[in-house]
Amino acid sequence: MSTMLIDYYKAIENSSLKMLEAAQSKNWDEVVRYEGACAVLIEQLRFKSQEYELLPEQRKEKTVIMQRILRNDAQIRCLAEPWLMQVEHMFDGNPQMVH
Repeated sequence: MSTMLIDYYKAIENSSLKMLEAAQSKNWDEVVRYEGACAVLIEQLRFKSQEYELLPEQRKEKTVIMQRILRNDAQIRCLAEPWLMQVEHMFDGNPQMVH
């Protein structure tokens, strides 16, 4: 069953990559959709990891996967920052033109 745990990490990585691709194309609705998928997978992983453990070689693979997820997340944040600033200005009463 530990194989199933590593599959959750792979699925989370896949969703994070799709989030990045959506952010690169400025499709923020898709970003949010994949973010929701990641949240569900993370919760499932959290539940399953209480029952099972990764094998030592899987822990190494998990580390590599997590590093890629973090890189994807950092890139998404950089891409989202201008978008978030526009939303913030809208709430400040200073709406900006969105092209």
